[in-house]
Order: sequence, then C-alpha cells, then structure tokens
Amino acid sequence: MKSISGFSKLSKTGKLRWVAENFFKDPKLVASELTSFWHGDNHQQKVFDDFSENTLSNYYMPYGVAPNFIINGKTYCIPMVIEESSVVAAAASSAKFWATRGGFKAEIIGTTKIGQVHFTWEGSSEKLNAIFPDLKAALHEKSADLTKNMRNRGGGILSIDLIDMTHLEENYYQLKVKFETCDSMGANFINSVLERFGQILQTFMFSSPAMKGKERDVIIIMAILSNYTPECLVRAYVECPIEDLGTFDGGKTSAELFAYKFDKAVKIANIDPYRATTHNKGIFNGIDAVVLATANDFRAVEACGHTYAARDGQYRSLTKTSIENGIFKLWLDIPMAVGTVGGLTSLHPLAKRSLEMLGNPSAKDLMSIIATVGLAQTFAAVKSLTTTGIQKGHMKMHLMNILNHLEATEKEVNQAVEYFKERIVSFTSVREFLNNSREVVVINN
Repeated sequence: MKSISGFSKLSKTGKLRWVAENFFKDPKLVASELTSFWHGDNHQQKVFDDFSENTLSNYYMPYGVAPNFIINGKTYCIPMVIEESSVVAAAASSAKFWATRGGFKAEIIGTTKIGQVHFTWEGSSEKLNAIFPDLKAALHEKSADLTKNMRNRGGGILSIDLIDMTHLEENYYQLKVKFETCDSMGANFINSVLERFGQILQTFMFSSPAMKGKERDVIIIMAILSNYTPECLVRAYVECPIEDLGTFDGGKTSAELFAYKFDKAVKIANIDPYRATTHNKGIFNGIDAVVLATANDFRAVEACGHTYAARDGQYRSLTKTSIENGIFKLWLDIPMAVGTVGGLTSLHPLAKRSLEMLGNPSAKDLMSIIATVGLAQTFAAVKSLTTTGIQKGHMKMHLMNILNHLEATEKEVNQAVEYFKERIVSFTSVREFLNNSREVVVINN
C-alpha cells in the first residue's frame, strides 16, 4: 500500500477514487455507493463538505422525534438523532407517562463556563500574588475589544483567578477565567480571549519593574477552554404521589413496590461504578440524541457529564431519587455547555429545523430540554429493568434490525411481527422462525 502526499489538495472525487482503488476489492462499486449518499443540491453538499476535512460522502443517521414532552408547562416535540429505535420509543413513552403526572420540571442552576491559561514562571508566589491585581486590570483592559460584543449581549468575563499549582508541578500556575457566553456555546470566543491573555501576561511580566532576571520570563504552555463546566448546571426532575405511579407488568408490580425497587436501583448506581457506567450511558442515550439534532458538541457534553459524575473521586449515577411523605421524586443534575446561535447551529439545515421545532429556544431553554430527555430516558430504562426486564421491550424494537439482517421479505416481516408479539425475541429465535417458514414454503411448492 502506497502512502500519499498532498491528499487534502485532491478534489473530493480524486480523494474518493484514491481511497476506493487502494482499500477496496471493488473500487467502482464502493465509489458508486459512497457517491449515492451525496446531497442532490450541490450548494448544500458543499456546506456539508466544509464542516470537516477530507470528506468523501455523508454518513446518514435516523432523525426522529419524541412528542408529548411537557417541560415547565410547555409542550414540546423533541428531535433526536440516534440509530437505536428503542431510545426514541423509550423517551416518547416516558413523556406520555409523565404528561398525566405533572410533566417534567427543569431549572438552570448556573451558566458559567471556564477557561485556563497554563504557564510556568520562576519566582516566588508571594511576588506574583502581589502584582496580580495590576495584572488582572491589564487583562481586562487589553482584551476589551474582544469582549465588547459579548458584554453588550450581557456576557463576557466574570472573574480571573491566579491558581498556584507549584505544589503539584514545578513552576506551574494557571489563570482560571470564568465566562458568560449567553446563547452561544462560546468556544471560539473563550479561546480567543485566553490566547490574548497569554500574550498580555508575557508582556506585562517582561515590562514590570517589580520583576528581575528570570522573573521577567513567562512560558505559556497553552491557553484553552475547559470542557468541564460544573457551574454551567441544569436540573431536571419529576415527582408525584406514589399511588399515582400506577401498577406495572400487568399488575404484578404495585406502585409501592415499583417506587421501592426504582429507588434502590438508583442508589445502587450511586455506590457501584459498574452499574453507574451503564446507568449514565442510558442518560446519554437521550442527551446525545438531542445534542446531535441541534448540532451541538456531544463529545464535550459527554466528557463534562462523566467528569461531574466522578467529582468526589468515585464514578456515580447522575440521577438521584427520594421517597418522602408519600412522594416519589427523581432528578438529574448535569453540567453542559450548549448553544443556539453560531457554529453548526446556524449552518446545518436540520439543526436549524430542530431549533425551530423546539420554538427557537435560548441556550438555557435548550439545556433544560436536553436534560429532560436524559431524565426521561433513564426513567424508561430503570422502569423496564425493575419490572419486565430490559430485553423484552428492547428486543421487540430490535426485531426489525434482525429481520433486515436476515433479508426477510415484506411478507416474512409481517408474519414475524405477529409471531413475536408474545414471544421473546433473539437473533437465534428469529432466524429459526424464518428458516421454518421458508422450509414450509418449499415443501408446499
């Protein structure tokens, strides 16, 4: 296999041809297949191509909706991008369940984002702390041109702190900066300000009369936002009298037993990292789907949420429960930085439609919506786990994928759906059903 120089300078067709000819047994078939996923509108395809680098085609994901979500008294139909049908079905089921029990509630606890300038400096921390007030004033003054528009929108720099990390790493300090970025996620704004801060810091220290010799030299290691934003926090919750929960599993599980088992299941996820990981994955099934639908950064949201789940040194559930005075309550606290203006939210056509579907929410409203879907998702998952078991509903939804994999005809699909209404679905059982059906057809012919 030959390496290639200047691959990024090839046309998209040239890139596709090179990849197909060098990595596939049937280059023409592969090139035709990948080309078939190109958007029919050349202008729109160029928009997609410009999202990334070395693009060959488009990778399609299902775009679905979960209706009937009532959040703070307002009804939403929520867009979700995910390949697993049971996730959308579970979210819609939870929405329907809680719509008759007061709906979901959500509140914003904070919207502060964080960035850091990491630097090394040789000198006494006492001297650095002594000049820090003057440095802070210079940082504000000399970055005012960058922060002006954000300040006009009600955001900007909230605080600047000097963090001494020399007890952990020789000569290592931070400027820890807190920001408010309003309805934008704010990554580019924050990083631009932080890089300017690095320049200001070096100039300030070099020209400061208080600094002598090596004290005048500052080495900027890096200037970058943090995706851990514990003060950009949203809470979503549901609550109702225990008796209003109803019965489950055909009456086998009473409201009181359900509440007890659900509460224990969440407590287990708070003490056992093995269970917590799967529990939180279920939450992110819902969260990621809405983050993707609105063209926000699901990787940043995930990283932040998992860090928050381990903030006390052990990885724990992101949800909590309480049963007090006959009231069942489930809530989710999760930090996330999302935006509704700028970036792909303004460029991706389906992201724009997603936001329109949601009523063109503010960033705070979108945080509430996303957290609510995460809560709905975990409610559905734990409800299944503690009543009928997860496989019954999940494999019913997975039946179509199995039938497609086994190349079932339309007639066979209809027969299988009817057959498995009251039976356990597994890959083996579906394959055996199809084989038996086909053998009967051969014999009859």
